[in-house]
Amino acid sequence: MRISTVKLEEYELAALNGDAGLVLMDTINKAEGKTWHTELFDIIRLGELDDITEWYESGGKKKLADFPALPYGEAEYGPLYRNPRKIWGIGMNYVKSEDELAAADPADEPVSFMKPDTTLIGPLDAIRIPAGVGTITAEAELGIVIGKACKNITEVDYGDVIAGYVATIDVTASDIHARNQRFLTRAKSFDTFFSLGSTLVTKEELPDLLGVHVETALNGEVVHRNKLFNMKFRPDYAVAFHSKVMTLLPGDIIMTGTPGAVVIRDGDIIECRMDGFEPLHNPVRE
Repeated sequence: MRISTVKLEEYELAALNGDAGLVLMDTINKAEGKTWHTELFDIIRLGELDDITEWYESGGKKKLADFPALPYGEAEYGPLYRNPRKIWGIGMNYVKSEDELAAADPADEPVSFMKPDTTLIGPLDAIRIPAGVGTITAEAELGIVIGKACKNITEVDYGDVIAGYVATIDVTASDIHARNQRFLTRAKSFDTFFSLGSTLVTKEELPDLLGVHVETALNGEVVHRNKLFNMKFRPDYAVAFHSKVMTLLPGDIIMTGTPGAVVIRDGDIIECRMDGFEPLHNPVRE
């Protein structure tokens, strides 16, 4: 199942992706006599996603064709939601080949950082270059959306606590970070430095998750490409590891690292492309 957030006037509302277009949750509620929330963060936070998924898989998917829908080409998208409690990132997570993966030190631990929700923008929103900070880089990443509160889980529990996946773009003030590795949080935390895609792809839609390719593209050209199989710390490990640091809450997001970053400048278009996802684009502006 795929759930997107669309903009209608001053609202950002959840809609299921159907064959003919996007069907608003409010439309489904009225047709089916349901009382599900109409914003995606509330759906996840209040534990309604499992019920919606069950409805979808047990006949709801076919019913969507009979409901009024917003055509895909006419929709204006927002980010999944605006205020996740936590945004985690993982750095230096990909290797180039299976041979490098086999040679990775098993004692290594993830390089983690956090970003404030004031960094968050959505599809086609501008990444703003701060004055006087030097080189800015951006990178495409798979994001994991936490679906249930969890603490000290194992990798086996992973599938039970996630809501699904989303396209993301992480942005860094690289010159600040280069001056001192301890400046990583500041380098990651400028306004507009995190783009969150509009569509949640639930785990059932990606049975071969490790086969998914992630691409960082700049101005329409792919610059970096790799597949999730080549992660040192795969999604199940990343969630379990961070749950041992702190309680993960519904709607928390964990970015899983990038196949590579590119320098971005005023006028560029940065893009996250992944198998099974709509591309995520953002223009760059001074």
